[in-house]
Amino acid sequence: MKKKSLLVAFACLLSILIIGGCNNMNYKSIPATSKYPDKPITLIVPFSVGSSLDLVARVLEKTSIKYLGQPLIIINKPGGAGTVAWNEVAGATPDGYTLGMTSTEMVLHPLYTSTKYNYPTALEPLAQISDISMVMVVQSDQPWKSVDDLVKYARQHPGKLKFANSSLGSLSHITGESFAKAANIDLMQVPFQGGAESLANLLGGHVQIAFLSPSLAKENIKSGKVRALAVAGDQRLSDPLFANIPTFKEQGLDVAFGDWYILAAPKELPIEVKNKLTDGFNRMINDPDFKANMNNLGLEVNYLDAKDSQEKWINENQKLSKTVQETGILDIIKAQKK
Repeated sequence: MKKKSLLVAFACLLSILIIGGCNNMNYKSIPATSKYPDKPITLIVPFSVGSSLDLVARVLEKTSIKYLGQPLIIINKPGGAGTVAWNEVAGATPDGYTLGMTSTEMVLHPLYTSTKYNYPTALEPLAQISDISMVMVVQSDQPWKSVDDLVKYARQHPGKLKFANSSLGSLSHITGESFAKAANIDLMQVPFQGGAESLANLLGGHVQIAFLSPSLAKENIKSGKVRALAVAGDQRLSDPLFANIPTFKEQGLDVAFGDWYILAAPKELPIEVKNKLTDGFNRMINDPDFKANMNNLGLEVNYLDAKDSQEKWINENQKLSKTVQETGILDIIKAQKK
């Protein structure tokens, strides 16, 4: 009888320990998400310090504690035209402590070459910050006052006009080739190492046309060195300096491309973590001070939530895949690799 009582007591004690252990396990798992974030969040930038993406990341950094509860630690990982950084983000633990800045190049690279990850499926978008339309500019001493003037000249002088782009297969290259195709004119593309070099060669008279970001073109338009003829977006830019510059579509040409900046995380974030990040970035990006700081950089805020950003990735992937084939850019890149 005594032995039986001991067995019952032992069983009860074991049950208490098991239940207590289970409760303790549940207790540990809840704070892990409810307290997120409880340490700084790393934000990886795929380009060097001073690049447009880096400057935007620094603006986010200013209010991260206010909206996320922890500071953003900016780490620049240039290399591989962005792939070094995106590989690191895609391969990181999906716990919300490693995020990355992405741009249109993230979609373009897998179209041109084999990459470690297919980034649109290996990464998870959190929010779009900005969508930047390319601006087509010419030297102010050229006679062309509109796209129509330039197209007429190009048709009368086939092969005489050159356009600068930031690199072979870049968004500025795609925009230029799409413009030539839509206008049915013959333009020679000249690749350079970035937008600044493209601008310098335009000012030097080595090329007649350049496709630049608004922030890069802005000061030279103000000084009267260059003239903007068109904006390669679906709508005009809100900046007063560009407000009177029509889009290509307004001028009868179906050309619309933008360089978007989207915050991303590794795939399979816990839903509680994702919700905290998307909510925090939503409030941060729509803060009037954030918008003012972005405008000071010559950039406009075009916020999209996670769902709309995901749809944009899908649509942009399809659109750009079709465009690089139809314009012959994909064939040029393949031939160069051979």
